[in-house]
Amino acid sequence: MYNVSFRQVQIFVCIAQSHTFAQAAEKMCLSQPALSSAIKKMESQLGGVLFSRTTRKVELSPEGRQFLPVVVRLMGDWQDAFSDLHNLFSLGQGKLSIAAMPSFAAGLLPGILQQFKTEFPNIKLSVADVVMESVIKDVQAGRAEIGFSFEHKKMDGLEFHPILTDNFIAVLPANHPLSEHQVLSWSHIALYPFVAMNKGSAIRQWIDSFMELNHLSLDIVVEASQLATLGQFVKHDLGVSVVPALCQEQMLSKDLVCLNIHQSGLSKRVGVIRQKNGNLSSVASTFWQWTVKNISYSG
Repeated sequence: MYNVSFRQVQIFVCIAQSHTFAQAAEKMCLSQPALSSAIKKMESQLGGVLFSRTTRKVELSPEGRQFLPVVVRLMGDWQDAFSDLHNLFSLGQGKLSIAAMPSFAAGLLPGILQQFKTEFPNIKLSVADVVMESVIKDVQAGRAEIGFSFEHKKMDGLEFHPILTDNFIAVLPANHPLSEHQVLSWSHIALYPFVAMNKGSAIRQWIDSFMELNHLSLDIVVEASQLATLGQFVKHDLGVSVVPALCQEQMLSKDLVCLNIHQSGLSKRVGVIRQKNGNLSSVASTFWQWTVKNISYSG
């Protein structure tokens, strides 16, 4: 292992570019004896002579000429590394990975990111729009530093900060008899074939628990694993459904009818999540603090 300091390398490059010890000593703010001593120690470590010295000037030895471009490149890399790290800490640059439910990613998230980018324009963003269960798993596993999700009981190791409370709405085909109503009740919905999310989804579990609690049942005729697919099933008149209000724009884009449910009784908080005890990057930490400060909770 060679015990050569970065300062010695700087001195070597300065002498090579100045061609005299006097000029190099002035540039490095050192005495000539100190400069000469630093080079001699470096040469001793490397096992050879780096300069050919004369009374008038200093020239690189053949080995020194080969060594110079290498250390110049390494010094540049060294400076770039520290500059890049400084930029990361100062938020001059950096990348933030976010996981968000598709309904949130397509609805509220663009406005949030636009505001954030106004304050931090050099931050690059990567957004994975995945189902809620995957949002939670991605943040728990560190694949995403920040997530946007419904509050869920399976958020072990995560911190949740609420942004809004989302109600559930009824979704109907355009020509459905119930589409003429202004507001529906759960008993109305229970009269018709129902398109549900699959049993593994939190939305399905919430609806099932609510129906059981209120002594109601649904005639489930088809299940889907994605809300977009559920919307297509409803559009083709396979049944009616109930989804979070966050999905309303998505459902309206399929020409479906969206109606409020009278005294719905079913609502869930939506918020931003991060690892509770994980070490967030400077970018992620700043985004979290910015979100908590700037996005007011709408209960």
